[in-house]
Amino acid sequence: MNVPTGAVLFDMDGVLIDSETYWDRFEDEWVFAEAVADGAPEHDEITGTPYDEIYDYLDAEYGTTVTKAAFAEAYEERAESLYGEEVTLTDGIRELFDELRAAGRSLGIVSSAPKAWIDIVRERFGLDPLDVVASAKDLDAPGKPDPDVYEHAAAELGLDPGECVVIEDSVNGVEAAVRAGAFTIAYRATHNAESDLSRADAVVGSPAELREILLG
Repeated sequence: MNVPTGAVLFDMDGVLIDSETYWDRFEDEWVFAEAVADGAPEHDEITGTPYDEIYDYLDAEYGTTVTKAAFAEAYEERAESLYGEEVTLTDGIRELFDELRAAGRSLGIVSSAPKAWIDIVRERFGLDPLDVVASAKDLDAPGKPDPDVYEHAAAELGLDPGECVVIEDSVNGVEAAVRAGAFTIAYRATHNAESDLSRADAVVGSPAELREILLG
């Protein structure tokens, strides 16, 4: 397996923290149950995408019963306690970050979450220093599954995306990384057990497997 030795770029939700379990519950209990007008969306259709683009997608495909502003406000309100109190850090992540730094690898978080949400996680779990932090919400470009946010993060480091390794958990996130040209590792967990992650270059199910690919 020819794994690049440049930067390692981590998606946040579902990779660094167990937040997708909480977001899935929020979607089941409010988004799909109350904000969608008709039909039964699947989590994989929207996971990994910025919430404003989630609204646009759901509105076009299923219709919505709330305004875009109300939709955004609901996500923002849920995020405060979710990131500040409820989520936990994936086992072994802090140690993996330390090992990657010791090996001279650049580290980054590349997420569809707003920068403020990323900053809560960085501070709460002591993930700094990071070489790049990129939020799709800050770009004048489409979010995942489009590749722009990964292309942007690589450019911030002075690298081609092909010199980077990306760790993702969602179908949309994997697609974004693959389309950017990065070496893509899909992280399999409970929340995405049934997701089709076959577009990734490798699929792992534990921090130990991830470490083996990244550091050998």
